Amino acid sequence: MLIFDGMSDLSAREFVADFFGSFTREVIAGGDAAAIVDRYYTPDIEQIADGVTLDRQRLIDHLRPVRKNLVSCSYDVHEAIRTGDRVAARFTIRAELRRGRTITTEVYLFGELAPDGRMRRTTQATRDVTVA
Repeated sequence: MLIFDGMSDLSAREFVADFFGSFTREVIAGGDAAAIVDRYYTPDIEQIADGVTLDRQRLIDHLRPVRKNLVSCSYDVHEAIRTGDRVAARFTIRAELRRGRTITTEVYLFGELAPDGRMRRTTQATRDVTVA
């Protein structure tokens, strides 16, 4: 995982791709879900996606179905900027599921980072852009 201090806009894009890509790879690989979450998110994490709020425990619980259904995932970061401890990004996720289906989701994310680069808060709006 990259630490975010002093990075340019291009590096902000790389940070977002690395942050979510490495988090997802660790989740898929298995291991202690709580330890994985704690490496990437602060204990007081609040993640709001499409109006649904996840705290640390709900995020950990969310990893069970992700592990069960996800084979691989890639992130295409179109735009990302960082100002101080704030990050905003627009990216596309392509998720390959165990039953052979691929889901493509566009994400608009606004986040707050802790000084160590872990995510403290996120608000996300998503839309399915899967081509049938």
